Amino acid sequence: MQLITGKTKLLGVIGDPVEHSLSPVMHNAAIAHLRVNYVYVPFPVKGKDLEKAIAGFEAIGVVGFNITIPHKQAIIPLLSEVSAAAQLVGAVNTVWRTETGWCGTNTDVEGFLAPLKELDRDWTQVTPIILGNGGAARAVVVGCAEIGCPKIRVVGRDRAKLEEFKQSWQNSALKADLEVHEWSELAGLVSDTKLLVNTTPVGMYPKVNESPVDAAVMEKMPTDAIAYDLIYTPNPTQFLVRAKERGAKAIDGLEMLVEQGASALKIWLQQPVPVDVMRRSLRQYLEH
Repeated sequence: MQLITGKTKLLGVIGDPVEHSLSPVMHNAAIAHLRVNYVYVPFPVKGKDLEKAIAGFEAIGVVGFNITIPHKQAIIPLLSEVSAAAQLVGAVNTVWRTETGWCGTNTDVEGFLAPLKELDRDWTQVTPIILGNGGAARAVVVGCAEIGCPKIRVVGRDRAKLEEFKQSWQNSALKADLEVHEWSELAGLVSDTKLLVNTTPVGMYPKVNESPVDAAVMEKMPTDAIAYDLIYTPNPTQFLVRAKERGAKAIDGLEMLVEQGASALKIWLQQPVPVDVMRRSLRQYLEH
């Protein structure tokens, strides 16, 4: 058990709700392994209290913190500096303190890309399909463009929201062509993709028997494709079970969760962090 003293430095995560966050599990496991005098704490913060909370963090010397729903966009005006990646995504998930104020970035992009970068693929030949057009989809779009995918297809259920999503990138520095498609078009698109990413909550606990893609559509996916689900409970999801049955490579959301967390901890501690310890702590926690 780590001894917390007056010299222990504070890290944390803010959100509403924040009780479900797994970040304290993996960050405190890494902190214990590294034997550094830090502790990572979840802070429930309501939207109306965001500015006061950030001022309070400054007053008590918090070193850095993560941001989860619903503050990822609202935090931006309160920061003195925002990274190019976070500007492109339009959301911040990691903040640290400097002499000039709070700086923010988005490590979701790095987290999403980490398992893909380990694969031997020519991404300039891949047209990914992203299921969903919410905040998580934005980080995936930026990630796919960053590794060189020339065209990205985003599939959603609401035509107006899809058009709004597409428009939001018009004046951005995104280096890829973005297409939006309605769900009814998915069956006609999936045979042409080598990367299918689920950013929707379909299949998440407790609705563990659901999948955003039905079996008939999954049958059209190339057998050498990658199916990537950002959901990490259950593990595997029905989406990934069907993809594996098809012969596709499956990547679950635990990898992105661990890698985005490791990127944040590296920023705060300014040293390498034990990604394997973070991954193992989460697997053990989720198995109980």
